[in-house]
Amino acid sequence: MAGMSFIPRTVFPHLDSLPRSYFLGHHRAGLSKMKSMLSSIDLVIECRDYRVPVTSRNPLFEESLAGRERVVVYTKRDLAFNGNPEDRKREDIIRQWHAPSKVLFCNHHSKRDVRKVLDFTKQFAIDYASDSLLGSRMMVVGMPNVGKSSLLNALRKEGTGKGRKVAHTGAQPGVTRKIGTSVKIVEPSRDPSSTSLSPSSSGSSSASSSAIHEGVYLLDTPGVFMPYVPDAESMLKLALCGSVKDTIIPPTTLVDYLLFHLNLISPALYADYHPPTNDVMVLLDAVARKTGRLQKGGIPDIEGAALWTIQRWRAGHLGRFLLDQVTPDALERRKHADEALGMVSMNQARKADKEARKARQRLKFAGE
Repeated sequence: MAGMSFIPRTVFPHLDSLPRSYFLGHHRAGLSKMKSMLSSIDLVIECRDYRVPVTSRNPLFEESLAGRERVVVYTKRDLAFNGNPEDRKREDIIRQWHAPSKVLFCNHHSKRDVRKVLDFTKQFAIDYASDSLLGSRMMVVGMPNVGKSSLLNALRKEGTGKGRKVAHTGAQPGVTRKIGTSVKIVEPSRDPSSTSLSPSSSGSSSASSSAIHEGVYLLDTPGVFMPYVPDAESMLKLALCGSVKDTIIPPTTLVDYLLFHLNLISPALYADYHPPTNDVMVLLDAVARKTGRLQKGGIPDIEGAALWTIQRWRAGHLGRFLLDQVTPDALERRKHADEALGMVSMNQARKADKEARKARQRLKFAGE
């Protein structure tokens, strides 16, 4: 009614019918190949999506790639970092999650951010792999579509000056399906005087006199989804961020979940399309008419409007914010939940996915 203040939803409805797995054949094959190559790898660079720092953790990597030094790089920082004190406090908490391991935050469009990652790999090569005649070999891993290939391309461009993309990228997950050849991201250095690093990149004022390395080579790998997602909301978060294909969960459901978050932050984020509302279909009708997404007879293309809205958010045009709550104990609580659910059970994942497919088929036939 006119004059009444808008009250956003405080709880998103449970959607138990959503699929809880997206663990595909090439994920399994890729993970197996990574394990077999681990003995020749000096450092694992694990990418996680900055917008979902808890949910984009895949316990399979800690289980399967244990025994190697690891650095966690939170990618797509530009899509949720606004530079305010709250953002910086949140990053301090995330660093504490992984202490004493190194954590880096990266927007691959930022030369400064890319240089920090590059300097870390260079210093690691100096400290731990300086005696290797083949250079330091590193592997980048992560959930599907968290920005691994984009990070590799940015590191290569910044580190070697070569601008041509060597790793294919795309808006949907699954672009990288096999492990390729190593890509040089840092040229060999044999002149100790040329390898000094800044204090911010290495934590010390200069490199030692033995600062010689044979180059840094990075291996791109396919994104690997977790075998079983602990709850439906986690699946919504991962799907909204693009870690599963847009055909797995109805786009209207994803926009409904996005609307839930937009309303909690500020309905003004979608004010160009409609006044504050909790009704996703009303919003999508308005978006379709505003953007000209109409079918024959002027009927709004609701699904087309939903996909467009999702892409707008993914590009940072409908607010830049996290979907996860970052608290000092958030990561530990997630780990305990994963363990309780038997997250690393492949059999459980296959069974859950099979049951989900059957349920979708039953719903499909019931609607016909």
